[in-house]
Amino acid sequence: MNLSSTPLTQALGIEVPLICGAMYPCSNPELVAAVSEAGGIGIVQPMTLTYVCGWDFRKGLSHIRSLTDRPIGVNLIIEQSSKVYLKRCEEWLDISLEEGITFFVTALGKPDWVVRRAHPEGAIVYHDVTARKWAERALDGGVDGFICVTNRAGGHAGDQTSDQLFEDIQPLGKPMVCAGGVGDEETFVRVIKRGFAGAQLGTRFIATNECHSHTDYKQAIIDAQAEDIVLTERITGVPVSIIKTPYIEKTGTRAGPLARWLLRGNKTKHWARAWYSLKSFWSLKRASVRGMSYKDYFQAGKSVEGIQSVEPAGDIVRSYAQALSEQASKSSIPD
Repeated sequence: MNLSSTPLTQALGIEVPLICGAMYPCSNPELVAAVSEAGGIGIVQPMTLTYVCGWDFRKGLSHIRSLTDRPIGVNLIIEQSSKVYLKRCEEWLDISLEEGITFFVTALGKPDWVVRRAHPEGAIVYHDVTARKWAERALDGGVDGFICVTNRAGGHAGDQTSDQLFEDIQPLGKPMVCAGGVGDEETFVRVIKRGFAGAQLGTRFIATNECHSHTDYKQAIIDAQAEDIVLTERITGVPVSIIKTPYIEKTGTRAGPLARWLLRGNKTKHWARAWYSLKSFWSLKRASVRGMSYKDYFQAGKSVEGIQSVEPAGDIVRSYAQALSEQASKSSIPD
C-alpha cells in the first residue's frame, strides 16, 4: 500500500501529495523552492513574486528554477473585477507556459480560458472550489481537478467541512485536494486515507525558516488556537480568515454600511472588490513585513492548533511523507 502515490503525484511527477498553497504576501521564492525540492510542490503567487519580492515575473521564475529543478506551479486569481489585472494574468500565464510550468491553480473566476491555453502545452489546471456548484462550473470549463477549500482554511475559507466537500464533489470524478485545517501529520494522513489526492497547506508553511514573513506573524500562528481564527470583511469585502489580535478586537470584522451596500450591487460589487483588493495588498504586505508594530491583519486558518514551532519547510514535507509511509506500513501488516 503506497499512500504517497495519488492522482496528484502521478500527474505532476512529485513524491509527496502535498502543495504549498499560494499566499499573498508570503510565497517568497525560497519557500516555494524548498517545498518542491523536498518532494512536494510549491505554488508561485505572481503578486507576491513581483509586488512583494520585487522580481520581474520571468526572472523570478528563473530564480526559483536556480534553487530547485523539481516541479513548481503558478496560481492565477482570475476574478474579473479589473480588466488591467486580468490582462496581467494572461501575461503571467503566457510567460509561465513559455518557462515550462505545467501546473496551475486558478481561483475566483471562470477557468475555461486558462484551460484552453494550458492544455495544448501539456499543463494541468486545478480550480479552487468551496461548494459543488462551483466545482460543476469549473468542470464545464475543462479543469483537471479541484482544490477543495474547507471551513478551516486561511484566506477566503469555505463553509463546509472536508468530509462534506468530499461527499459532494467526489461524484464528479476528478482528483480533489483538501485545503484547510491540515497543520499536522495526523490530519494529513487522515485526508489522504479519506480519498483526497493531496493536501494544500498554507498557514503551516508561514511558520517556516524560509518564509520571509515577520517573526511576530510566525509567533502569532504558534500561539493561536482554532478558536482564535475569525472572519473579517475588512480586507477584501468578503470573509477572510485571520487571527484575532487586540487590533482586530478593537476595529471589528464587519465592512461599513456603504461598503456592504456597494458589495451587494450587481454593478458596484466589482468596483468595491477592486478597491478592497488594492487596499488589502498594502495592509497585508505591511503586516507581514512589519509585524505587530503595524497592528494589522495576520491571515491564518484553523490549522494553527497543530503548529507548535517554526521549522524548515523541507523538514515539514519529509515529516508528512514519513507519516504516510508509517501509516502504509501499519495497514500492510496482517491482523
